[in-house]
Amino acid sequence: MSLLNPLLLGARRFAAGVDVGARGVTLVVLSQRVFGGGPLRIEWLGRAPLAREALSGAEIVNRQALAGALQEVFGSLPPACAQATLRCAMALPAGATMLASMPLARLASADRGSRAGGMDRLDISGLYTELEPLVLAEAERVSGVERAELAVDWRVGPLALECGVAYAHETQVTIAATARAHLEARIECAAMAGVALCAVDDEAHAALRAMRHAAEFELPPHEAWVALWIGADGMHGWFVAEETVVRTMRFPALEHVDLVEALRDLAGSEQTGCTFVSGDLALLHGAHFSLADIGDVLGSPVLPFECAPLADIEHPLDANLLHDPSCAVAFGLAMRGVSE
Repeated sequence: MSLLNPLLLGARRFAAGVDVGARGVTLVVLSQRVFGGGPLRIEWLGRAPLAREALSGAEIVNRQALAGALQEVFGSLPPACAQATLRCAMALPAGATMLASMPLARLASADRGSRAGGMDRLDISGLYTELEPLVLAEAERVSGVERAELAVDWRVGPLALECGVAYAHETQVTIAATARAHLEARIECAAMAGVALCAVDDEAHAALRAMRHAAEFELPPHEAWVALWIGADGMHGWFVAEETVVRTMRFPALEHVDLVEALRDLAGSEQTGCTFVSGDLALLHGAHFSLADIGDVLGSPVLPFECAPLADIEHPLDANLLHDPSCAVAFGLAMRGVSE
């Protein structure tokens, strides 16, 4: 006898990703079976216009205008989405987010002084309690913003365990921080529109999450590939091999003379099987570059990110948005909500 109600076997978990930018407010709704997992399904794609003067970089100048655009785009949801419990995540501009990573032993030893040699092992039960003030201090140091004005998130990377003990030198601490005002402004605007946010995420890494999902369907196993995202603050790049990000790149940056050098450094001496590109491709023209130029530099085919290959043909969606590479951010945000 089955212990699960047959009706629940078809139940789905819904999540929404919201990207706010010069193109307007973009909304992607994804769903996945609650039991048994299975493929993601795109339930809805939508976009509402937003006056350019409503934003100034990461600052929200006109909160009423953003709240109105959010109401408009969420108001267009079909009944199945509108009636579902949506976990909503919103993007934060990459330029407003500080990301740092360091060995756990180095961060922990900052509080142990000369006893750093005794930090080969950390009792996991007290790990997060001990590290939190050190993480906040590091975020303050790197960002140059007082910790009281920062919103900080952090995690410890995969730990090698033996008898309940973590080997500190084998893992990393990753820190993400932004001005608390940026976070609070987005939460407030969403609340004004009747939307409760469960997360705010860096737009570049949300786009990477979407491209990694697309690569699972488009690329053969074990093939090394490059992901590029183009935003208002420039280009972000990742070289991915064996499902691991091996190298990262940002352009413009002081260490790169031009975009060609930045791309070559990202690829290194390894063969790039394919390159996924997402974001606002029109910004490439400002660097006098094209998708074909990217392919020539990296020696690989270039695929703009599209939702279309991941969509269910039984769910009619906006044809323009299905083929718009800028939807990668909202798609990646919705992926986060579905998986959590």
